[in-house]
Amino acid sequence: MTHSLAPAPGSASAPAPASAPGRAPRADGGRQAAAARARRLEELLGDPYDPANPHGLAALLDADRRAEPPYATEELLDGAGVGAEFVPAEFGGRLTRADLLVTALRPVFRRDAALGFGHGITSLFATAAVWAAGTAPQRAETAALLLGGGRAAIVHHELAHANGILRDEFTAAPAPGGPGGGPVLSGRKDVIMNAARAGALVVYARTSPGRTARSHSVLLVRPDQVASGLTHLPRVTTAGMRGGLFSGLRFDACALPADALVGRPGEGVALALRTFQVNRCVIPALAVAAADTVLHSAVHSVTAGRSRPMARRWRTPLAGVFADLLAADAMSLVGLRALSLLPERAHVLAAAVKYVVPDLLREDLEELASVLGAHGYEHGSARYGSLDKLVRDLPVAGLGHAGNAACHAVIVPQLPLLAERSWLRAQEPPPTLFRPDAELPELDYRLLGAAGGHDVLSATLVAAAGRLEVHRSAGGHLAALAELAEEFVGELRALRAHVLAGPDLPAAVVLSDRYALLLAAAAVLGVWEGQCSGAAGDAFLADPAWAVLALTRLGGRLGIAVPELPEDCVPRVLEELVLRYRTGRSCDLAGTAYGARGTEAGR
Repeated sequence: MTHSLAPAPGSASAPAPASAPGRAPRADGGRQAAAARARRLEELLGDPYDPANPHGLAALLDADRRAEPPYATEELLDGAGVGAEFVPAEFGGRLTRADLLVTALRPVFRRDAALGFGHGITSLFATAAVWAAGTAPQRAETAALLLGGGRAAIVHHELAHANGILRDEFTAAPAPGGPGGGPVLSGRKDVIMNAARAGALVVYARTSPGRTARSHSVLLVRPDQVASGLTHLPRVTTAGMRGGLFSGLRFDACALPADALVGRPGEGVALALRTFQVNRCVIPALAVAAADTVLHSAVHSVTAGRSRPMARRWRTPLAGVFADLLAADAMSLVGLRALSLLPERAHVLAAAVKYVVPDLLREDLEELASVLGAHGYEHGSARYGSLDKLVRDLPVAGLGHAGNAACHAVIVPQLPLLAERSWLRAQEPPPTLFRPDAELPELDYRLLGAAGGHDVLSATLVAAAGRLEVHRSAGGHLAALAELAEEFVGELRALRAHVLAGPDLPAAVVLSDRYALLLAAAAVLGVWEGQCSGAAGDAFLADPAWAVLALTRLGGRLGIAVPELPEDCVPRVLEELVLRYRTGRSCDLAGTAYGARGTEAGR
């Protein structure tokens, strides 16, 4: 089989130049608008802990127990127009930047990650190729579908293939009648979210027999426009996201319309490499919000109804998990903002975000399970059931071993280029990368690059260590932070030497793990410095205590020497955590208010 599929007329698959009009930051109130939409969603979803709330945690957990979508809450989200969040503004939607998308959707994921996936975030992942390379009619049709409350599904590979896009579940052949007809699609996949209710299917199909970068193409399939050859397979039950509607599709020599091709023939792998980096930043950032709810539950379990102070044995793990969530959010934030600010250089960072953040969250859930104790087994409890559910949901969200393999596949081949071109040599990125209040250019899928040996964060690690050097003899949190920063820079030097020595593949995978943690440390330092540099900074985040605790825990995972924590470090971080719990605020960098009537602690 050869590349005989004709290019779609008017294809916009070629990336626009970085200097294209509209790339300048726009002070358009986008951040305030996204925050306002998030507040509105919090109000609509209501008090998560109210047992009578049809959209509260009790109702969502009950739907999960019945293995049904929470239809009433999905209807509420449809009425709120959440589908517009997945459509770029230029096509009539609200999507301007990935970090603002996360801001708008976190109220949903704080309550139920499966709801967030089932209701629509998978539509964003499916349609990314259309926004990046589709024709004007394809984009308009797709936008109309999502804006009208419809869904799109992505069809590309089995989890058993470790997210390997080059596996050939689906093949597309030229129409027997010649170049005037559309491709003929064949293949089967058994587990696809929303396959039965998707108004559009974005299929990555093999169009060439060789295992090359030009072997696959992307097809936009409207099930209602397929005359024959498409079979919907039965629903599949899953251990996690039990309310998700997973089912299969089988294409048997299914003739598609002539305009089904998205982009150019053979562009499927390139489109996946470019567009999947958005997914790799968005999913972990939203998972932080889901873990936030579990942390609130753990604090509740050791403080509610108690006249005595929190037992000493819980202080360090709770403060540590809070610091990890802030570190995870910092890394996610930097990745999300890089997609707009440095789109041609964000590819490796996005893979590192997808690798590090889920691992931090998994470890944190284990720590929180020890704090919750028997409460952690109250599976249907609105107060405590989120732990059990999130432990089951995270792997299904693509945050398991298959996701790690895909991230290694991005990072490992880039290590030699990074060591030669970037580490200890690259220029420091703009400070706006780390400041959530700073305006950015809009996200443009056409500008996203792949690989290239670029590293946008390691220079921040080196520069921050240099700026902190003057504090090393001062004592306290700043001295600890300076020492930690220097240790991480030393690890970067050692990493560079190991990579330049030409490690074998198993060793390179280990080195890629260490490199990803170094990027997390750089994100923490960059975000902390960003909070110190302007009047809009948060007083707690400008305090180095959280950064010291976060970097100490990251250093422990790397096995590098870390200084002893200052005596008041854990108490300072714990104080902020308890304050956020008592005032009903999130445990991420934004510290936003929950949509509860009164505070959680007051009930």
